[in-house]
Amino acid sequence: MGQDGRQPTNGDALMSRFTRPEQTFPALTPAEIERIRHFGEVRSYEDGEFLFETGKPGPGMFVVLKGHVAITQRDGLGHVTPIIDQGPGQFLAELSQLSGQPALVDGRAEGDVETLLLPPDRLRALLVAEAELGERIMRALILRRVNLIQVGIGGPVLIGPPHSAGVVRLQGFLTRNGQPHHLLDPERDRDAAEVIARYSPKPEDWPLVVAADGAVLRNPSETELARAIGMIGGAKDDRIYDVAVVGCGPAGLATAVYAASEGLSVAVLDIRAFGGQAGASARIENYLGFPTGISGQALTARAFTQAQKFGADIMIPVTVKSLDCTRTDGAFSVALDGCDPLRSRAVVVASGARYRRPDIANLDKFEGRGVWYWASPVEARLCAGEEVALVGAGNSAGQAAVFLSGHARKVLMIIRGGGLGASMSRYLIERIEATPNIELMFNAEITALEGDEASLLRRIHWKSRLSDDVDSADIRNLFLFVGADPATAWLDGCGVTLDRGGFVVTGAQSEQNQGRLVAPLETSVPGVYAVGDVRSGSVKRVGGAIGEGAQVVASLHGYLGDAAKPAL
Repeated sequence: MGQDGRQPTNGDALMSRFTRPEQTFPALTPAEIERIRHFGEVRSYEDGEFLFETGKPGPGMFVVLKGHVAITQRDGLGHVTPIIDQGPGQFLAELSQLSGQPALVDGRAEGDVETLLLPPDRLRALLVAEAELGERIMRALILRRVNLIQVGIGGPVLIGPPHSAGVVRLQGFLTRNGQPHHLLDPERDRDAAEVIARYSPKPEDWPLVVAADGAVLRNPSETELARAIGMIGGAKDDRIYDVAVVGCGPAGLATAVYAASEGLSVAVLDIRAFGGQAGASARIENYLGFPTGISGQALTARAFTQAQKFGADIMIPVTVKSLDCTRTDGAFSVALDGCDPLRSRAVVVASGARYRRPDIANLDKFEGRGVWYWASPVEARLCAGEEVALVGAGNSAGQAAVFLSGHARKVLMIIRGGGLGASMSRYLIERIEATPNIELMFNAEITALEGDEASLLRRIHWKSRLSDDVDSADIRNLFLFVGADPATAWLDGCGVTLDRGGFVVTGAQSEQNQGRLVAPLETSVPGVYAVGDVRSGSVKRVGGAIGEGAQVVASLHGYLGDAAKPAL
């Protein structure tokens, strides 16, 4: 018998791998349940009835008053695995219930069950109104999602060779978005081999992705995968938001957190994942308040959760095509690819930058097949025991080099200039110099790439910028951190002024703003603001981006307040 008096189940093996179980599955006291009552409504369920089902939108958080609920994992291959049995005083939810996204597990009544149900909006109200109790619940929701990811419970099943370009691409997308998933190798798993044989005799169809409802996708795009697992939402009804934030990096997330916490209705849009370039940083050690450092993924994931807690609608992945500033009905219109336009009273441009692609012949042929623009654990797995090359001399390059050095046999840093001091923080330079398997090569640049018959990278060539010397090495993984260009093409034609480099001009810098009093972060179009890396003259640091995201909210309040005043 277990400590709770029940017979051990197959789920006990899963539960033994969960971290901090006492905080992940806490029990509420009768007094705490009474405090929660006015946020929810009583719902009853008969034996065998589902409270929530994998792949279907979750109704919110349940507090069990009577009876027991069995939580199980069910994947698209028909496998069902017990996870935990929850009884009176316990609550059923995880992070997806903050926004009503599809459930990742099943919850089925064992006998007659009585619960309190808190829909997502009432759950968010509870978290804000009951600070101490809300902290315990929020911690549990976060830990549950973390454990689902670490143990591989819930989400889609990816089937394909672990080192294939498609698997790496989709794993990176899911990981960056904090989505649980698990991978099956058809060479080792019989079920995976059967699915491959049935649905996909051609390697170009790999990986196969099996959704919770059993639907099978062949090598889907990120957007196709997101739609299949219910990640992508749209504007709710025909509402007009107070502010649309384009970009979900540190600046956009900070804007969302501060604006939503102060009562503004906020929509956040991003083409790929939350966190932006900062989300791909292996470790940030100079951000205020984290003396031991924190990964970009962990830092921005906290902000992502925080924004949802305060009610921001976050739509990922969604491609913003253009911005209509005519305001014929008093609102801006943001055109989206594959979705209806989103309307808002104000717009914050936080779209950041896109990774710069150096001028190397056939570069596109090897992108995702040995050429990478970020270094996450997914890519690090491919480098175990190998020699890798990295191009760049900024902080992102330094963080990636240190991170990869813990996995690769050797990291060759190819630097176009003659040193690191002009573009990299001193602590990173010292770390690199003290790492024995990082080799620095200054005044050099890559000239050519070679691959095999499968178009996988196999060799790189470089030359000296100070002589005629040329060299090459067998390299299967090349990481490029050579800067970024502003992501502002979607602003064409809307009247927002850009500088020569394509960055957004704000405040008194804009000629269109001469002679009128404008906020420092306002663009040449009233009601449109710019924050973070995309803004001309901004400090290209995480702390600077977060500061601007917080600062712009005061300007938004002023603009929206003035717009609401009746004309005299």
